[in-house]
Amino acid sequence: ELNQFPSIQGSNLNKEKKVVPDDFVDKNLIVIVAFQQWHQPLVDESISLLEKNGLGETHNIIEVPTVQKTTKLAEIYLDGIMRAGIRDDRIRNRTITAYLDKNEFLEILDIPSDETIHWFLIEKNSKDILARGYGIIAEKDLEIINSY
Repeated sequence: ELNQFPSIQGSNLNKEKKVVPDDFVDKNLIVIVAFQQWHQPLVDESISLLEKNGLGETHNIIEVPTVQKTTKLAEIYLDGIMRAGIRDDRIRNRTITAYLDKNEFLEILDIPSDETIHWFLIEKNSKDILARGYGIIAEKDLEIINSY
């Protein structure tokens, strides 16, 4: 079983280049990976639950929309649409779009399908996956996350 999260290059919605998870491991990190545009409400609900429970202070929380790599033009266009949809600077900072080979990424992380969001808890100062799950983050998931 893979217990390391691969380093992926992306840019946040403020156009800053970031590497996930490497640039965010000064605290335990929660990465929420989304695959479809309609996953956004699932991500928002998950992050809102995490923040309501104080995890915004104790953990880094980022969302990573993954998009099949195509042309540079398509990427610029999509980035523009996403930026237009998200006005909040804090959210723009923590949303890191990754253009990658989606099938390869799913395979590396042993994700069976891109039908729902997947979340990963990554240990501080490492790429080690402590826990993972899929779908909206729920109370039972908080217990798991808080147990590390």
